[in-house]
Amino acid sequence: MPSLDRRPLLFLDVDGPLIPFGGSGYPTHGTAAANPLLTRVDPGHGPRLAALACELVWATTWLEEANEAVAPRLGLPPLPVVAWPEPSEDDEPAGLHWKTRALVDWADGRRFAWVDDEITDADRRWVAAHHRGGALLHRVDPRQGLTAADFTALDGWFRRER
Repeated sequence: MPSLDRRPLLFLDVDGPLIPFGGSGYPTHGTAAANPLLTRVDPGHGPRLAALACELVWATTWLEEANEAVAPRLGLPPLPVVAWPEPSEDDEPAGLHWKTRALVDWADGRRFAWVDDEITDADRRWVAAHHRGGALLHRVDPRQGLTAADFTALDGWFRRER
């Protein structure tokens, strides 16, 4: 459920941005018996995310599990979680990501950045046409996950959009 916080939102995906995949030689951070992919979560991302001038929101299929398994590895408190609607074949135009409409609805006019590895130009066009607030749809390379350049881009956008 959206909060009363009026800072811009940062909708954050897990797989790709925080857990890189599709490449090789990933550094590991600690152990994770339940899900070894969690060792790819860089705990250094937590302070960098917390320092951004925004409200962090999970926008991932991990749902509440992101608060149980990922947030503690990042040193973050539990975050709000976007609840996804039931998918329907008729819901989305060709090329539009299934998250796009739900994120615009959740933002309800608030400025937001969305960090995901599956964002396309179709999503950018749809958000520009249907969202009345500012929006940054920031695609992350899933082979690298979030990088210093991504944090610089996000920080710059949040500072410019005040």
